[in-house]
Amino acid sequence: MRAFAGYMVLLVTMPLAAFAVVLPANVYRAQGIAAPDCDGPLQVLIFALPTLLIYGIAAFLVYRPGRRFHRLVSLLCLIVALAAAPNIAEAVNELYRNAAAGECRA
Repeated sequence: MRAFAGYMVLLVTMPLAAFAVVLPANVYRAQGIAAPDCDGPLQVLIFALPTLLIYGIAAFLVYRPGRRFHRLVSLLCLIVALAAAPNIAEAVNELYRNAAAGECRA
C-alpha cells in the first residue's frame, strides 16, 4: 500500500512538473519584448522547486538494483527533476537581474 501511495503522489504531481518545465521565467522576453516581469520568476519557482524536490527524492527512494520497473521509474523521476533545474536557474537569474536593475520594487 505504501508503494502504491508513492506512485500516486508521482502521478498527481505530474501536472505540477509540466508547469515547472513549460513556464518561462520572463513571459515578456519569451514573446520578444524587453520588459521586466516582476511576478514571472516566482510563478516558475512555485512549480519548479516542489517538482525538483519530489521527483529528485523519488529518484533515490524508488531505485532498487534488482528490479527493472523500479529502475525505470527512478530514471523517469530523475529526468523530470533535471528538466526542471534549468528553469529554476533561469528564474533565479531573472530575480537577480530585476533586483540589480532596481526594477520590481514592492
